[in-house]
Amino acid sequence: MEFNEKLQELRKSKGLTQEELAKELYVSRTAISKWESGRGYPNIDSLKEISRYFSVSIDELICPDEIITAAENEKHETIKKYIALICGLLDILTVLLLFLPVFGNGENEAAVTLFGISNISLWIIIVYAAVIGITVINGICAVVISHLDRPLWNRHRLITGVVLSVITVFLFIVTRQPYAGIMCFTILIVKGILMIYDRTTGK
Repeated sequence: MEFNEKLQELRKSKGLTQEELAKELYVSRTAISKWESGRGYPNIDSLKEISRYFSVSIDELICPDEIITAAENEKHETIKKYIALICGLLDILTVLLLFLPVFGNGENEAAVTLFGISNISLWIIIVYAAVIGITVINGICAVVISHLDRPLWNRHRLITGVVLSVITVFLFIVTRQPYAGIMCFTILIVKGILMIYDRTTGK
């Protein structure tokens, strides 16, 4: 009998619903559903909690091959969380564009901060500030979500962050702000490398 079948049997033997068991184990109902359907394994801490709650040994719960798979899954999930966290922090770093003198203010003038630009229309400055603000908010959300057990949310924030980076790079290039564009392009490249690494380690 595999782990998912054992967990279902143990839960039903105590007359518990998936939601009730989730509360007892301090995990989400989604996690219980995933484990019981065979779509994943609990991490080591959750295995210990299941073992304690049902008064069975970990060896009785899960076979050695399943333990190896569970450990690999936990490693991959940890990598994904760190990648989501780093990408979120990179998005937050774009707030520096509001304060660093990386914007051109005419051919013969020194670079200025965003709010020191005088040679372009106000609405373009507002668009710059709005895109930067949305990117920073997305980064803050990504950092918060990276600490939760929500892999799908992490994925959404990663994709949103990459799209925002592409928009920002395109915006600065089109409006001839090369220094700001290079800074955002560097952030985009780092995100791309991290996402490629995520894909390769997840196989």
